[in-house]
Amino acid sequence: QVQLVESGGGLVQAGGSLKLACAASGTIFGFYVTGWYRQAPGKQRESVASISSLGTTNYADSVKGRFTISRDNGKSTVYLQMNSLKPEDTAVYYCNIRRSSDLREYWGQGTQVTVSS
Repeated sequence: QVQLVESGGGLVQAGGSLKLACAASGTIFGFYVTGWYRQAPGKQRESVASISSLGTTNYADSVKGRFTISRDNGKSTVYLQMNSLKPEDTAVYYCNIRRSSDLREYWGQGTQVTVSS
């Protein structure tokens, strides 16, 4: 059974930093593209960043230069370092892993990030 456990969310002032982590278990982590999504109240879930098993990264324009996604395949963990946070970054952040072979995907439970102005 695949499980994703997220950690690192919280309340931070604008301009501050947070680092999210998502630990996977029950599967071979290296087979998956991993990413972070977020959903703000009243808005659709959107992609924030993704990283392939070989380290290729993609970012939403709104977070480029501020957020950094990384992964440790040995620890089956994907990270999201968030710097220069803005109030508009406030959302529930979800970890996602998607198997490259058949696109099967799994989601974490979500972690709240709140940025105060």
